[in-house]
Amino acid sequence: MSSGPLSAPSSPADALAPHQNAQQGLPELRELPPATTLKFHREHPLFDDLAPEEGYNHDGADLPSSARRKWVTAQSNTETKRELAVVWEMFKADPLSPLTAYCRRYVIGGFGLFTEGYTLFSIGNLTALFSAVWPACWSKFTECNSNWVAAVTYLQIIGIIFGQIIVGIEGDWIGRKFGLVQDALVMTLGLVMLTASWGTTLNGWVICYAWSQFVYGIGVGGEYPMTSTTALESKRILHENAQKDDKLHRGRNVVLAFLMQGWGQLFNQALLIILLLIFHGSGNPPYGATSAQWTFRVSFGIMALMTLWLAYYRYYKKVYQSSLLKRAKRHHHVNVSGYDVRSLKLVVSHFWGRLVGTCLGWCFNDFLFYGNKLFASTFIKIIDPAAASNVTTVWLWNLLNVGVEMVGYYLAALLIDYKFYGRKRMQIVGFLADGILFLICAIWFEQLESHAHIKGFQTIFFLSSFFQQFGPNCTTFLLAAEVFPISVRATAHGLSAASGKLGALMPAIIYNYVPNRTRFWIVCWFGFAGWLVTWVFIPDTTGLDLREQERYWDCVREGRAGDYHGIAVHPRHISVWERYILKRHRAYDPELDRQQRAIELRTLWEQQKLLVKEGGRTEDELDYEDETVLSSKASSFFANQQAEAEE
Repeated sequence: MSSGPLSAPSSPADALAPHQNAQQGLPELRELPPATTLKFHREHPLFDDLAPEEGYNHDGADLPSSARRKWVTAQSNTETKRELAVVWEMFKADPLSPLTAYCRRYVIGGFGLFTEGYTLFSIGNLTALFSAVWPACWSKFTECNSNWVAAVTYLQIIGIIFGQIIVGIEGDWIGRKFGLVQDALVMTLGLVMLTASWGTTLNGWVICYAWSQFVYGIGVGGEYPMTSTTALESKRILHENAQKDDKLHRGRNVVLAFLMQGWGQLFNQALLIILLLIFHGSGNPPYGATSAQWTFRVSFGIMALMTLWLAYYRYYKKVYQSSLLKRAKRHHHVNVSGYDVRSLKLVVSHFWGRLVGTCLGWCFNDFLFYGNKLFASTFIKIIDPAAASNVTTVWLWNLLNVGVEMVGYYLAALLIDYKFYGRKRMQIVGFLADGILFLICAIWFEQLESHAHIKGFQTIFFLSSFFQQFGPNCTTFLLAAEVFPISVRATAHGLSAASGKLGALMPAIIYNYVPNRTRFWIVCWFGFAGWLVTWVFIPDTTGLDLREQERYWDCVREGRAGDYHGIAVHPRHISVWERYILKRHRAYDPELDRQQRAIELRTLWEQQKLLVKEGGRTEDELDYEDETVLSSKASSFFANQQAEAEE
């Protein structure tokens, strides 16, 4: 799109007339007939380009509430029927093809987070086994230094924070492929170290185990910005419906990749139970040192092989759509192998509210999420007293809890793109639900831990896990990438994710010094704080065309943010802070924006015509065309005008 200032024509018809962009150095094309006789209407060839119904623009954004609700419902129902018909046709041709397509896109796309869920959450699972087998080291601390035992958790989180920030910058600087391949290789190294961790003493082994967690954490940290941005920018289809598919299903595409984290937890918990039964002979104590060693080493070794395969796949097989990032850099006059420092500075100054929202929102979410994981044993021991001495019992309860979480993951994927629920409402509801549930635990803790009300405690435990996934754990992962421009998207996501891990670190420290009831009094307020931050600082990008966000960002970089009048500054797509404090919604003018976009489409057509005229196109320019910014209808319309002018 044109990066120069746009002058608005006096009417939509005038916008369809020829437009020359001197800044692009385009040759002068033969003048076309005046377009003053043209009227903009639904049958016009440019109507779908200038007023796309799926973009919440002409037919959705400005309708009355009741009419808009009918329109959204009709659109959702039509798309659901279409997708079901496609799946049915695939099933009739090959019953396994829908599953194959799902695995190819979402399972492999989110496999890095599968390994993350598997390995990171195995640490808590294995700690219960280690405490039962080596109590002098892991619980009484007579043979091992308590600080090093605690460092197993701390170093893991520090490694993740380091990876999130560094690899996020690398992803925007060098490219998505480099970051993803590097992550897989570092995770493989960390898993090999975990499998082979050893020491001449128990304390020496703990030290080796802790540093292995740090190395693995660096690789895992990079998975967050890389997986999110790659899933966000990938297009399943590369034709004129690609953008429509992106706007209707972008959130689902990211969440279905992200929820592989939950499958990793489920697989790890099930595999640990099976391995313990194999090497120990039963699930009952006492547990032997040899069986414990085999159990944890084999579990890490299996994942090391799978992660090594992931590195191979990402380097040799995976298809990357790097043209989006390269084009953004080229458009902003940044070397494609360089880093867009100016955009990062502008994000901090122009979108600082969004950055505060994504960073604090993720921080509060991880305090809830990892805090819940840390004192899950408290829940379980109250619900089932037998779990206090039986590791397998704890693991079985964890397995059930992960199953509940999976329901939340998939419901989030189902509703995250529905325009009357979407990302922001889902995050608000999740934060509020967890805050209320934990507040109930704090107020009525003594009653809930009694045998008479144990079912209530059990219900709260599972509901808190459900709303964590059907809420902020999924939405923070998506929003931290979606609300920022592409040139610094991975960096912003990495910074937000790193803030989340600081939130995870806090309960790991605090909960060592406070009793169970106090933990609930602490954690509940993070749910309410997350709701407030989300409501004030997070915009609702459900259904928003991210190309519009890039158009707005072009104006911001050129110091003329007020010249953008499109859907990205509609009150529905900006935050409460941006609307009521910064007043950015005042620039929204769909009629003026339609005029500007007509000029931009004409300029784009001229650019493509020039490329053909001069003979040949570069690979990046072919990628640009594949993104179908200019539809075939628009190309035909401008070509016909040109042909008429030449007659």
